[in-house]
Amino acid sequence: MFSVTIQNETFSVEKTENLTEVNGKSLIWDLEWVSERKIHLIRNNQSLEAELISFEKETKTIQIRLNNKIASIQIKDRFDLLLEKMGMNSSAAGLVKDIKAPMPGLILELKVKPGDEVKKGDVVLILEAMKMENIIKAPGDGLVKAVKVNLKQSVEKNQVLIQF
Repeated sequence: MFSVTIQNETFSVEKTENLTEVNGKSLIWDLEWVSERKIHLIRNNQSLEAELISFEKETKTIQIRLNNKIASIQIKDRFDLLLEKMGMNSSAAGLVKDIKAPMPGLILELKVKPGDEVKKGDVVLILEAMKMENIIKAPGDGLVKAVKVNLKQSVEKNQVLIQF
């Protein structure tokens, strides 16, 4: 058994060799692989095409294009569900991977450099956006691997600023 979360809605999925059940109901479909990243589904006389856009192994998150709409899917296997039930986080929880720009703006100050160790809440840079200074803090403990921006550089939303 595993759970799948799509657009903030969670489904319980049970898969056997011949059957797939979603929330206890049998799912009957015809599935055909079109290419390595694309599948064609027919369910209830409705045709759907799905294409894998990206897969993030650490977070078990998949992005797919389903009939020209993008959807994010998070998968939790039975071990993830057991750890969650016991109130334990996965081993990667709490570790910082990247800090991304929360909005477009201009880098005013850089407070860290590669090799620096940061703790949760430490200020790592200041980003000016809409004539306001925004203090960007480390969301967790980590060691700075790379600073991907320079002073006075313009950045876009979701651009990687610092890697850990």
